[in-house]
This record gives sequence, C-alpha cells and structure tokens, in this order.
Amino acid sequence: MQFYQKEIQLPAFNRGYHLITDVLLEALPELENIQIGQLQVFIKHTSASLTINENADPTVRIDFESHINKMVPENMPYYKHDYEGADDMPAHIKSSMLGCQVQIPITNGNLNLGTWQGIYLGEHRNYGGRRKVVLTAFGN
Repeated sequence: MQFYQKEIQLPAFNRGYHLITDVLLEALPELENIQIGQLQVFIKHTSASLTINENADPTVRIDFESHINKMVPENMPYYKHDYEGADDMPAHIKSSMLGCQVQIPITNGNLNLGTWQGIYLGEHRNYGGRRKVVLTAFGN
C-alpha cells in the first residue's frame, strides 16, 4: 500500500462555491501511482467547507450560495459569536452543515467521480483568505 500526503494552500476565493477539483489534482500528481484507493480532502478551517456536486453548470454553485444564505441568515439576534462580523457565526454553521472533508475513490490513477461531479470549496466568509487543505491519498 502506498500513502501520499500533502498540505496545500488554495488561492483566496470570494464568498460562494468554487470548483477546485483541478487545483487538487495538480497538487497531487502521485494519484497516478494508485490503481485502487481513496483520496481524502480535509480543510483546516471552521468557516469554509468541502462538498461534491455539479461540475458543469456554474448556476448550481450560485443556487447553493443563495439557498444556504436563506437557510442560515446573517444578523440573527440570538447569535452571540459575532466578533469578526455578521458573516462569522453563519460561516461556522454552514461549515458544520456541509462538512470539512470529502473522500473519493481512486481507480486506475484517477478520481472515480461521476460524469457531472466536482469538488467544491464552500467559502462562507466575505474575506476568508487563503485556505489550507490536506490531501491524503492511499491505496495499491
């Protein structure tokens, strides 16, 4: 069994959902050495998230942002944690709802995603900055 791990820093993204599949693949070319395995992608932040969804039509990412902002609005009077602004606590809630990691099968050196699937970074802060992600690939 082979193991590869790399921590990368993503470029800063605007608030919203961003397709990062290609960025991750470029950062870990060692995937081609794995015939059967798994890739775990873990984000080291509490105000951003990772998820897998539609990779072709960018309006899906726009709709994700619109919908989650209705589900978790800013400036709710019961929020106590607002030290960094109105987007602070909602960003933490969104991150917990969507999660901090995804796991994808590796088959014949490639991610075994569906035809229309891609990996999203959910940036939930207005100014989140550069996010750190740990990539761990393992398999035979």
